[in-house]
Amino acid sequence: MTAHRNLHIENSRRSRNARPLSLPALAATVLLSLAAAVSLTACQNVATYVQPSLVRVIDASYSAPAIDVSVENQQLGANLGLGSITAYGTVTAEGAATVSVAPVGSTSALVSTTASLLAGQQHTVFLTDNGATPASYNLTILTDQLTPAPNGQSAFRFLNQALKAGAVDVYLVPSGATLANTVPIVTNLAAGAVSAYISFPSQSVTMVITPTGVTTSKYSSPVIALYGGEVRTVLILDTKLTTNPPVNAILTDDAD
Repeated sequence: MTAHRNLHIENSRRSRNARPLSLPALAATVLLSLAAAVSLTACQNVATYVQPSLVRVIDASYSAPAIDVSVENQQLGANLGLGSITAYGTVTAEGAATVSVAPVGSTSALVSTTASLLAGQQHTVFLTDNGATPASYNLTILTDQLTPAPNGQSAFRFLNQALKAGAVDVYLVPSGATLANTVPIVTNLAAGAVSAYISFPSQSVTMVITPTGVTTSKYSSPVIALYGGEVRTVLILDTKLTTNPPVNAILTDDAD
């Protein structure tokens, strides 16, 4: 009983002798608490961050008017026409995003689709004509290669929308070589078809496109200098005002 009373007396003395925190010490304590709270909030924000999706537009429709393209009401391209290829834009990654193509300034869509736009990935909104029905269109979402090709390699993908020319062979003729002694990188690519990405050793090349099975040049590009890592998409279109050459090719960057 005496020991208990003594302990109570000692605690009372300590309580009376304890000094309140000074203002500087109190301020430091508050600042430490705020810093801890901010740090926790920052950690939570990083943990919940979702990478956007990178999306561009390729207009390969011969019959569509000038168009605007949007994803979830966010405009990606404006006043686009045949052969237009936009830069990549960022959109919120969605499992079921609405992609809409409309005449310039209109809210009535020519065509729309629902697409899975993946976080941290690249996609192309690809508009083409639906040959089976006049004034109707196909809207395809392509998944693009995001990472550069391996060291010493380049990778090309081909979109054949040369509907009049039909199926084509594509050659990448190295500098100093001829078409006759070059093997085509892709053969019999049908009108409307999309090839996979095809890798090859990087060097300076001339792209030559011919009708399938023909070894006479119908289209030749300027020299394309490749140093390694390049990833490219090639859009092949009918030429509208000339038959010589019958096709044209537009090269666009996917990755480097």
